[in-house]
Amino acid sequence: MSARRSIEVVDLVEAAREGPGHPGSARAVARLISLVEDASGVASQTLREVMAALSPYVGHAHVIGLTGAPGVGKSTTTSALVRELRQSGKRVGVLAVDPSSPFSGGALLGDRIRMTEHASDPGVYIRSMASRGHLGGLSWSTPQAIRVLDGAGFDVVLVETVGVGQSEVEIAGLADTTVVLLAPGMGDGIQAAKAGILEIGDLYAVNKADRDGAAKVRRDLRSMLALGTRPEGAWRPPVLAITAQSRDGLDELAAALEKHRAWLEESGALTARRARRAREEIEAIAVAALRARWQVQGSDRLDELAAAVAGGVLDPYAAADELIG
Repeated sequence: MSARRSIEVVDLVEAAREGPGHPGSARAVARLISLVEDASGVASQTLREVMAALSPYVGHAHVIGLTGAPGVGKSTTTSALVRELRQSGKRVGVLAVDPSSPFSGGALLGDRIRMTEHASDPGVYIRSMASRGHLGGLSWSTPQAIRVLDGAGFDVVLVETVGVGQSEVEIAGLADTTVVLLAPGMGDGIQAAKAGILEIGDLYAVNKADRDGAAKVRRDLRSMLALGTRPEGAWRPPVLAITAQSRDGLDELAAALEKHRAWLEESGALTARRARRAREEIEAIAVAALRARWQVQGSDRLDELAAAVAGGVLDPYAAADELIG
């Protein structure tokens, strides 16, 4: 069974990399993402095979995260940005992370109604992913799904998050470029600062810029960003005004994204960000593997050590050494 699965995975990766015009490419991408979504934890042999098969082909896509509070227009902005990127000839993959249904566990907004204009475009792949209760705004399998789209040859991978407030900062750990969307009437600048978004954004876009209060939101953001100290040569996040519904300002947003990608490459920040991301992922996998091993061994030993620490027989560091050893 393992040998058959390995052959299937290799065939799927080859088909996925055929690109637009190949009848099996989109189906292969969909199948690979389904495999990583359905895989259960670090012990999954299928997940390991998919990641190993994709490894030689990843690292080329520009991963862009779009985040912001619910109601700021993330889906509309994503759809408009896809159209802008397609006009410049880029292949675009979209991962839209939606709230999970409490009944099926699937994505509640899986139809992606606002993105139907791209449904027949072979250069665009759109996938809804259920957050499955994960509070960080991202699905647990989002990093693996990004690798699938990257390995399949997409030039840009857009990750649109659930939009759950302070936990949205998680997107900054996954994306090369993080775009924070705001809109007038969604709270003042102080609330934005409290949510932590002033620390994670590479670009800020005030959507619905044709509404009253948009100019004030933009001014407030610029003022707060100016208060921060940045080293010489550091990237200075622009604050753009857009109206995604009418696509006003989307050309400027696309140009700013391209400019940030160029800066990342020239400054070496892209390599540093991706190395940091890989380090955190390796650490997370290692910790998960340790936990899985403890579960296999049973919880009796951990309970014994916990009782010893609580009774003053062992200190927690010595107990941890015994558990790991």
